[in-house]
Amino acid sequence: MKVAIQGGKASFHDEAVQVYFGENDHELLECATFRRLSLALKSGEADLAIMAVENTLAGSILPNYALIEEFSFNIIGEVYLRIIQNLMALPGQSLNDIHMVKSHPMALNQCSKFLEENPHMRGIETFDTAESAREIMEHQLPGTAAIAGKRAAELYGLSILSESIENVKQNYTRFLILSTKQNYRLDGINKSSINFKVKHTPGALAEILNLLKEYNLNMSLIQSIPIPGYPSEYAFHIDFVWQDKAHCEKAVKVLEEKTKEFKLLGMYKAGKIPYEN
Repeated sequence: MKVAIQGGKASFHDEAVQVYFGENDHELLECATFRRLSLALKSGEADLAIMAVENTLAGSILPNYALIEEFSFNIIGEVYLRIIQNLMALPGQSLNDIHMVKSHPMALNQCSKFLEENPHMRGIETFDTAESAREIMEHQLPGTAAIAGKRAAELYGLSILSESIENVKQNYTRFLILSTKQNYRLDGINKSSINFKVKHTPGALAEILNLLKEYNLNMSLIQSIPIPGYPSEYAFHIDFVWQDKAHCEKAVKVLEEKTKEFKLLGMYKAGKIPYEN
């Protein structure tokens, strides 16, 4: 099975794959961008894909929700990953030696307080955390550090200068497992994702939310997504957890009638956040 990820080996997407699928049950297809990942999955170059959609510090990644809708992907699972960011550089370097810090913009955002406390370090955006680490070792770049996970330091032979530099320690990213087919893991499913537009009438969205309550569906996320080319118009993405599948199926039928362009994006098993003190 080939799984498309954004980034390279030892990236957080790679770690999420390891957690969800195990170490020996897949082959990675490394993609520089999320659109490249989406194209690989849609064309069949990859069997599945894993995509970050939200982080407890940085919030929702709206362009990725838009890609899921654009390519009509099915959500077949999710996994939460504790994100521990580390500053790493060539062996022998010290914090005082570092004047440039490379990483994905999301990682730089998650570590903004550390960078503010070290004004001699300038953050430079790259497309991936782990690839920033690889570049430092490959090109032997003194005075340059990367922000990435511990596995990246181990893989590319870098020294960790400062551990766990993220702004908040309870830092988690939610990753969705995507497919062009419906879910093949039906055991334990208890969560659904939907996308829809509402009619331009007073209380239209409130009516939808009341329906969720009526059918005992516990909403875990509501996200408005801008519609390209239509200013002030939005689609809505909602995730909800349920205990009775029959209630979920009945609610979906009613929601289809009450909304515009309704899509059931997936039914899958809710992931667990690996809380740590």
